[in-house]
Amino acid sequence: MNSRQRLLAAIEGKKPDRLPVTTHHVMQYFLKKYLNGADNMEFFRQFGLDPIHWIDIHKERNCNSWRIDSENIPNPDYLTIRYNITTPKGSLTTVLQHNEYTCWVTEHLIKEKKDIDLIGEFAVAPVCDIEKINAAAETFPNALIRGAIPGFDLFGQPGCWQDAACLVGIEKLIMITFDDPAWVKTLLEILFKCKQTFIRSLKGAKYDILELGGGDASSTVISPAIFDEFVAPYDSRLIEEAHKVGQKIVYHTCGGMMPILKNIKSLGIDAMETFTPVGMGADVDLKKAREILGPEMCMIGGFDQLHFFTDCTPAQTRAEVRRCFEAAGKEGAFIISPSDHFFDAELKLIHAFSDEAKNCLYL
Repeated sequence: MNSRQRLLAAIEGKKPDRLPVTTHHVMQYFLKKYLNGADNMEFFRQFGLDPIHWIDIHKERNCNSWRIDSENIPNPDYLTIRYNITTPKGSLTTVLQHNEYTCWVTEHLIKEKKDIDLIGEFAVAPVCDIEKINAAAETFPNALIRGAIPGFDLFGQPGCWQDAACLVGIEKLIMITFDDPAWVKTLLEILFKCKQTFIRSLKGAKYDILELGGGDASSTVISPAIFDEFVAPYDSRLIEEAHKVGQKIVYHTCGGMMPILKNIKSLGIDAMETFTPVGMGADVDLKKAREILGPEMCMIGGFDQLHFFTDCTPAQTRAEVRRCFEAAGKEGAFIISPSDHFFDAELKLIHAFSDEAKNCLYL
């Protein structure tokens, strides 16, 4: 098998020739600091990992009723940018800050409940540029071609609830689910319709899998009851829409998962990630997760990159790979991967991670 075949076999709930081994998004900080600015494919080549090519290309949107302008705000510590969205009936503003690792929101876009009326009336949904996606896919025939359901303009994430959390702020959003649940559902429906428009444009796009979900839907952030009422009804419909146009969905939950594993599976997804372990602040027991999910649900992640990509021996890294395989991967349907991003790592430990996974064979 080549890498793409191997990864797809696991996603389809099968046993590949050996344990697939890869990583979540490769961070530019890591590439710059440790690999002299190498690109993603060079990263996968150097460490012998099964490559993923992440690509999201949308057609240009020209709409005078949804205009976005930006201005830099002087700040001694971080690149700070204010964005202004102008519509015929009013404006919305948000402020983002950046450092060498990531970016974050310091002023949320939705400040008053009436702000969602502007989004509902004027926001323009992205549409997939299939021709460019397919051309890129043909350039990387050995790699899994992966994308994501787009988040909201400027700062958003794939799932409807996760997108809403980015726009409102997660603490405030949780409180409003109790105080005004109808308003939250109206916002989620607006976001759903934008994502639905994108998904319906995907027919014929040569993606292997697309990401949905987000960490604010994890059980370390919200209760199973909130998940069932405010997450599942919207994301499950997006998954159904994706399947109608021949696309597979991996549901991303970076955080607690154990109390909602069955809830996530019931969404109808094709794969699940990230299975973040207790040592990284979440709750996942891989063996119990496999028992709950059954042998054919593809599990991606599970590896503790905090403790086994730094400050340990290669033997310890190898032992952790083997532990993950024994717990979740012996019957297939498992892709070992760091449970979400990493910024720093000892290169010898990534080599040990990759090499040991290749020794995990199916009889």
